Amino acid sequence: QVQLVESGGGLVHPGGSLRLSCAASGIIFSSYILGWYRQAPGKQRELVASITQGGTTNYVDSVQGRFTISRDNAKNTMSLQMNSLKAEDTAVYYCNARQLLYTYWGQGTRVTVSS
Repeated sequence: QVQLVESGGGLVHPGGSLRLSCAASGIIFSSYILGWYRQAPGKQRELVASITQGGTTNYVDSVQGRFTISRDNAKNTMSLQMNSLKAEDTAVYYCNARQLLYTYWGQGTRVTVSS
């Protein structure tokens, strides 16, 4: 059974930082492209950052330079370091693992940026 479990969400002031983590089980983690998506109220889910099997990263323009995605294949974990958070970063963040026809999602973790 495949499981992706996110943690690390919460309430943070504008300008603050949070680190999200995703722990995976039931898959050969190193063979998957990993990504963090987010969905704000009333908006479509969007890809925030991704990292390939080889470690190549990609970010949506709005988080470039503020967020850093990383993976640890030995521990089957992925992280998203979020710095200089803004109100518009408020959303539910989802961990994603995909490979060819297979895509898996976590249950999401809520991030609220507010003063």
